[in-house]
Amino acid sequence: MTVQLDFDKQGGLITAVVQDARSGRVLMVGYMNREAFDKTIATEHVTFFSRSRNKLWTKGESSGHFLKLISVATDCDADALLVQAEPMERGVCHNGFESCFYRTLKGGKGGEWVQTEEPVYDPKAVYGAKQ
Repeated sequence: MTVQLDFDKQGGLITAVVQDARSGRVLMVGYMNREAFDKTIATEHVTFFSRSRNKLWTKGESSGHFLKLISVATDCDADALLVQAEPMERGVCHNGFESCFYRTLKGGKGGEWVQTEEPVYDPKAVYGAKQ
C-alpha cells in the first residue's frame, strides 16, 4: 500500500504525537516536516522541526534524552503521525518531567490546572541556567 503523507495541509508540517512504546503514555507532541520525518526514519532518533527556531532538532541533542524510534503510524487523512518511541533517559519534558503532559484540569469548568506528578530530573543540571 502506498501512502503519501500530506505535508501541505498544515503548511509543510505534520503533527507528531509521541507515545512511550512500553507504557503507552503520551510523552510529547511535536511537528515534522518532510526532512525531519526522513531523518527520523534514517537515524531511528525522533527528529522534529522547531517552529520557533525554524530548524530541525533531534530530541535529546542537548539533553541526552533521546527518543529511539520503534514504529510510526499515520491517521486516515495521512496528516498526523503516531510515533512509538523508547525514551533513552527518564524524562522527556524540558521542564524535568517524564511527559510534557504533567498537568491536569481539576474541577471542570472554572477549575484549575494542577501538577499531577513530580519531576524526574533537574532541568537546570541538564540545560544549564538558561532554563
